[in-house]
Amino acid sequence: MKKELIDFLNMDLQFIRGVGPVLAGRFNDVIGGRRVLDFMLHIPSSVRNRGITECAMDATHGDTITIPLQIKSHKPGGTFGRGRRRPTQIMCADKTGQTVVIQFFNSSYLDYWLKKLPIGAWRIVSGKIEMIANRPTMTHPDFIEEMQNATKIPTNQAIYPSGEGLTQKTFANVRDQIFVALPEKLNGADEQTREFFDALRRVHFPESNDDLAPTSTYIAKLAYWELLAHQAAIVISRKKREDKTNRRTVRPKKYDLIPKLRDAIPFELTGAQNRTINEIFADMAKDIPMMRLVQGDVGSGKTIVALAAAIKMAETGAQTALLAPTDTLAGQHFAKLKPLCDKIGIVCDILTGRDKGSVRKEKLISLRSGRTRLVVGTHALFSDDVEYKDLGLVIIDEQHRFGVSQREALRAKGNNPDLLALSATPIPRTLSMTIYGDMDISIINEKPAGRLPIKTTKLPMARVDNLVAHIKPQIESGAKVFWVCPLVDESEESDMTAVETRYEELKKVFANVGLVHGQMDKKQRDAVMQQFADDNSGMNILVATTVIEVGIDVPRATIMVIENAERFGLAALHQLRGRVGRGSEQSFCVLVYGDNISPDGLKRLNVLCETDDGFVIAEQDLMMRGVGELLGTRQSGWIQYHFVDYREHRDLFKLASRAARDNEIDSWTRDLMYMFDCGVNVGA
Repeated sequence: MKKELIDFLNMDLQFIRGVGPVLAGRFNDVIGGRRVLDFMLHIPSSVRNRGITECAMDATHGDTITIPLQIKSHKPGGTFGRGRRRPTQIMCADKTGQTVVIQFFNSSYLDYWLKKLPIGAWRIVSGKIEMIANRPTMTHPDFIEEMQNATKIPTNQAIYPSGEGLTQKTFANVRDQIFVALPEKLNGADEQTREFFDALRRVHFPESNDDLAPTSTYIAKLAYWELLAHQAAIVISRKKREDKTNRRTVRPKKYDLIPKLRDAIPFELTGAQNRTINEIFADMAKDIPMMRLVQGDVGSGKTIVALAAAIKMAETGAQTALLAPTDTLAGQHFAKLKPLCDKIGIVCDILTGRDKGSVRKEKLISLRSGRTRLVVGTHALFSDDVEYKDLGLVIIDEQHRFGVSQREALRAKGNNPDLLALSATPIPRTLSMTIYGDMDISIINEKPAGRLPIKTTKLPMARVDNLVAHIKPQIESGAKVFWVCPLVDESEESDMTAVETRYEELKKVFANVGLVHGQMDKKQRDAVMQQFADDNSGMNILVATTVIEVGIDVPRATIMVIENAERFGLAALHQLRGRVGRGSEQSFCVLVYGDNISPDGLKRLNVLCETDDGFVIAEQDLMMRGVGELLGTRQSGWIQYHFVDYREHRDLFKLASRAARDNEIDSWTRDLMYMFDCGVNVGA
């Protein structure tokens, strides 16, 4: 790709006329970047038709219309009675004489509207029409233009996924300037590059929703190129790992610790755990750095498998770093692993952002000296001041929450260390090898002995009082209950239950109720969660948002209630359900749904009621919602492709995988990898 084109694609959006640094920051929040290229990959989600009509009464309530109107009078707004606001109203008439009201609630702009809409003038106005007091009314129109400027209102308006502070006009302004400037930057470009940017232009200027469908010609082209870029990145990553110049000296065994581990574990490992451990040990004995993903359902025993790998590395005298996504989960792992490490005779420590001063200094000295053989922590593990004597193994828990750059930042602390990734979010078997082609995969598909399947039922919201009455005796007999709600505060715009409202309701029935949500101070939240986990605290019910999806292990918790369950994705519901069923007692999950549940929402709940197999659930989730992010630098979900729809593009996965595997990675493919930011150094 030409340097001039690359410089244009990398240009900060703040330098686009009408944007500036503040809006560029808002674009960054919405599109995941602030370059021209980031904008170009953020395509419209739909098309809004703004065809001209001459009679407002021909429109249906809620329609978007474009209509010529003559301004008849102004009615200034203001406040009245108990601070209520009265809008500024502009009384108009369409060409049939029908009265149409335009209204604005910001009275401070009255002079502006009087000037823009002078009495007697004709204006062409576009926006959503509502019937208020039997009169067609348009609140805050999207467009107001003089009649000679009618062409400034798009007949088919591209609607972009947006966020706070970004209007559709802002998106259109940026888009228009980018695509006006682009042809000059493409001078001398090869045919494939021109074809790529032509496809992008077509989807940024769609004429109908059909142009944005996964099966449309240009979306399908872009989807294939995006898949090819990711598959090529996987091929390069695997080749680099297997390159002879990248081989390492296999560390000799110095100590005999694995037998001590087996003696320290107070239970028998499952067959799947033993098989996975053997696969890991075989990898660690090779001169090629291990890159293995361990997929296991919630509660399948991945942590013990990870510990076995760490102890195997400790037999060579080298160190292991276990990276967790949250302080709470890191603390939970440390609490489980340290007693076992103490029995085996190796030093296990924890390092998070909370460690300050002399405490942190002592931990860093222990890591630098090699005394600490296993360190558990968060992002603090790859801070600039953290040094390891010999980091031989990196373990990443909840690996889908970390991107390539974070993974590589930790690996860079060692000399070609082994990598073991753990995921409790199963990837469908049909996709695993395609998406994780640079990793070997182990699947733990057995639950530990004594675990009973969680009984899952669904319940309408109207029967919540019956549910409370039903669980009361179980709580009084010592059971612990998670009660999950999707919102923190009540909202007039939503019928979803707020966690604070439910907390207040349950406090009227139960003596000791806890509350946690993401807006609480982190220390306070962790303290409440720890209190709930403590069998002697007396707290037997915890009302929470999804902050408890990972990071809390309470074997006595046997009931999970999820309100407005239809609003959650299958993966999230399955993760939440996995917070119970961790002991030997029968556990239950109740999916409470609202009155307005959609057919898809009901289908998701039925899937949960019918199976607890995470891989079956993942396959269903994929078919319903598509693919999230796995291979990029974002920190949650599955691969957030820009153009790929798994349901419609399954054949393209195979084609792209075969093309990347069988062909040399040419300059065009490298250009694609650069444009789709595949997270690997693609070279010259």
